[in-house]
Amino acid sequence: MPLPRFDRLPAERRELILGVARRHFAEHGTEGASYNKIIEAAGVSKTAAYHYFDGREDLLNAVLDGVFERLLDALGPWVPARDEADFRARFAGGSAALAAHLRDHPEDLALADAAIGRTHAGPWLAWFGALVTDGQRLGMIRTDVDHGLLVSATAAVIRAADAWALARMTTEQVLPEAADFPEAGEASAQLWCLLYGLWGGAVTTAAATAGEDPSDAP
Repeated sequence: MPLPRFDRLPAERRELILGVARRHFAEHGTEGASYNKIIEAAGVSKTAAYHYFDGREDLLNAVLDGVFERLLDALGPWVPARDEADFRARFAGGSAALAAHLRDHPEDLALADAAIGRTHAGPWLAWFGALVTDGQRLGMIRTDVDHGLLVSATAAVIRAADAWALARMTTEQVLPEAADFPEAGEASAQLWCLLYGLWGGAVTTAAATAGEDPSDAP
């Protein structure tokens, strides 16, 4: 994390430095970006830079922390659902908000995979913990598996789907519209099928009762 002297800088100066660093890491990759070029572009001397950060990795961590916080803010807290339909709608709404943020912030898009993949197990798993608990309350998610294991598995499935979508968006150079996220179209059907199987078929049974094919779920 940044050293105390960095925190004492004016907010505008801190954001300028982190913004320059974010742009360089987004353009050149978390491994390829040059620390010296970043601080030069930010107008920071080498001496001052080492009063602000414990080197390149410390600066990268500060940038990724900021990206991660914005992703969580865009996703928003999980709000308990009224029923299964509301549960699905809330999940889709959070995903759409995240997609919109990434569409409007391409640097966050470029760094999202690295930011999510770091050791942010606490706040990230807390969101999925709230989702799983709510799904169990509604009778949608099995209760015969340890809660912590089910939360981790659910997060891993959605994480894999998100990583796949992010890879498509960056390598194919397409805008992250809703259709490019695993909550829409064909990708949505695949994701929900995976989740149905993981959650024990409770949602599958409900969908079948309603005369629906789970693989056709929106």
